[in-house]
Amino acid sequence: MAHPKADPNSPVTLAAIIGAHGVAGEVRLKVFADDLSPHRSFNGGALTLTSLRDGSNGAIARFAEVKDRTAAEAMRGTELTVPRSALPPLEEGEYYHADLIGLPVVTPAGEPLGIVVAIDNFGAGDVIEVERPTTKRFMVPMIPAAVPEWDAERLVVSDGWVE
Repeated sequence: MAHPKADPNSPVTLAAIIGAHGVAGEVRLKVFADDLSPHRSFNGGALTLTSLRDGSNGAIARFAEVKDRTAAEAMRGTELTVPRSALPPLEEGEYYHADLIGLPVVTPAGEPLGIVVAIDNFGAGDVIEVERPTTKRFMVPMIPAAVPEWDAERLVVSDGWVE
């Protein structure tokens, strides 16, 4: 399978701040990556990670630039990004979620089905959520039988997996 190619400087979102934690400026994170710990600088150097630990529904982080609860609350909704070049290289068959979101989805014959709007993982592997032009959505497991190919231009869903 081809890998989507992207600008090495383009930002990739690894987490989002979902709220404040405590009174000292810590924030709660929804994490989209397997591991944030290799990264210390986010959003082009605007945020410097000083601590990270597991939380009850994500992670708890402290950034040098966020000094108190008021500042932490103001950060709600902020996405934490790193340049693509800071991520490990992809192996064959691997992908970053950011590469799939927004891709057109087609049948093997090229018939348009919709676009990739989300990628979920309920424990058994990634599931691609596709929105049709009618706004109806369907889900497909990201396995070779269901998604035989994808690249930077499109994602192909096998006929037997289309709802």
